Amino acid sequence: MQVLLIGCGKMGGAMLRRWTEADIAQFTVASPNGGSVPAGVPHVRSPAELGERRFDIILIAVKPQMIDAALPPYLAHLAPEGCLVSIAAGYSSTRIAALAGERPVIRLMPNLPAMIGQGVNGLYANALCTETHREAATALARATGSAIWVEDEDQIDRITAVAGSGSGYVFEIARSYVAAAEALGFDTATARTLVLDTLAGAIEMARRSDQPLETLRNDVTSKNGTTQAGLEALMQDGTLDTLLLNTTKAAYARAIELR
Repeated sequence: MQVLLIGCGKMGGAMLRRWTEADIAQFTVASPNGGSVPAGVPHVRSPAELGERRFDIILIAVKPQMIDAALPPYLAHLAPEGCLVSIAAGYSSTRIAALAGERPVIRLMPNLPAMIGQGVNGLYANALCTETHREAATALARATGSAIWVEDEDQIDRITAVAGSGSGYVFEIARSYVAAAEALGFDTATARTLVLDTLAGAIEMARRSDQPLETLRNDVTSKNGTTQAGLEALMQDGTLDTLLLNTTKAAYARAIELR
């Protein structure tokens, strides 16, 4: 499988490193500069450098506002049976197809832990995609984490709000949690270890269990104990539920604006 990757920034470069390690395709990067291109991966700065080459997939990894300018010059290098795959948030498959002349389009929405092979990838394929296209996109996604297919493109924007942007929420929650540990008297290094190891252990325990999260929470909560006292402060008046609901709704609304 021959893949042309347009753009190689932080996310595109991180995913490319995972893909090359998995050896699932032959990649060529198209980018004005090659700063993030892994060693050994061919790199071009313009379509003219590609000659007559054709690719099974053109993978769009530039910012949404750059797609209108960056994609069209490379469309002549998409093989007749090839497809377009985009990891750009908020830029719809309809807009991509309009640029590309009604080609098969897949949106692949990753999140930052794809950098370490622990990402969550939402995928949507337009009606022109074949099972072969979907299998190729699944292989790309699974090389960086999990693959979750949806049949409604609106669900990609919802995945963006929950998972695509979710790493940012988790980092901010962890930052605040570390600050709270520091306020209890721990130095920064110790507070960071306490918090991150606690989060990692709890999440891994939840991943290995088929019990509802409420059950796991209750298992660690003794009546009138320290955990109950902490949870009552955390959950007072439904503030936490409301805050997280508003967070995901705001991200979803922004994704809609970017369509």
